[in-house]
Amino acid sequence: MSKIFEALQRSEAERSGSEFPDSLSLATELLQRAELASAGTIPLAGTIPSAGTIPSAVIQWEEVGPNEFSECPRIPISILPGSRLVCLSDQESLAAEKFRFLGVRLRQIQQSRPLKKILITSTIPEEGKSVVSGNLAAVLGFRKQQRTLLLEGDLRRPVLGARFGLGKLSGLTEWLQGEPRQMTSIYHLDGAGFWFLPAGRPADNPLELMQSGRLSALIEQLTAAFDWIIIDSPPVLPLADTSLWARLVDGVLLVAREGVTQKRQLKRGLEALDHSKLLGMVLNSSTNSDHENYYQRYSPVVTTPQNGLQQDSPSSLNL
Repeated sequence: MSKIFEALQRSEAERSGSEFPDSLSLATELLQRAELASAGTIPLAGTIPSAGTIPSAVIQWEEVGPNEFSECPRIPISILPGSRLVCLSDQESLAAEKFRFLGVRLRQIQQSRPLKKILITSTIPEEGKSVVSGNLAAVLGFRKQQRTLLLEGDLRRPVLGARFGLGKLSGLTEWLQGEPRQMTSIYHLDGAGFWFLPAGRPADNPLELMQSGRLSALIEQLTAAFDWIIIDSPPVLPLADTSLWARLVDGVLLVAREGVTQKRQLKRGLEALDHSKLLGMVLNSSTNSDHENYYQRYSPVVTTPQNGLQQDSPSSLNL
């Protein structure tokens, strides 16, 4: 399977007139990993333990050197039924494979422009942005030499902690409300391979907290400490929170849901975003889920003139 996929990747590179040797190597690595896992040689990810209290143990980033976030509490997760975190719970599914390819495409873009902080948003609630954020963080976290942080930026209706089976955790809201101090609410999720900064308790005044000036300073610190930062933000409409987050990131992915997102809402959402930062769109719950043309419609990213990818790439991401 990996040989077929590598050949298809080379073919796409030839059509676009560019080469992505690192991405080809990564794609082959991913599929070889899947082949070994199916043969029972290695697991695709660590064992996911049951949820419980936060232990006193900490994890240190020995392979990449210390920084101000070098010690973080380890916390077990428990993937709940219906969470749709397929990259952790159903790694051989078509949806999980598409998320892995989304990671490949983002690394391709990273070769041509600075890309580390990615905002995941949608036009309205219930379009699946938190599902996309969690799965993308899991995909990027598979590469152990790169540190991935999932930041819960929806301070109004945080849901990511519940999807990972976590209890109530202090997070960004408490840090922004308290006295200036080092951020201590970053947790390493056992079995997921990445770090998590929860939103904390829902905030009554999220815009005031975000505009205090401390958030941008924190993002600068996190940018120096992590290789990827995935931010799950509120919807674009009708809130102003996302516009504040968008100023702090390198790129934006817009999530739409088939059968839910209306054309006029999508148009308004696109108008509200900075097109120079728009990486593309992920179509969630697509009904075009047949396997016959699997590799021909593999990519979930809708291309834009800024990202330099193939314009005829389809935009289906089935979850």
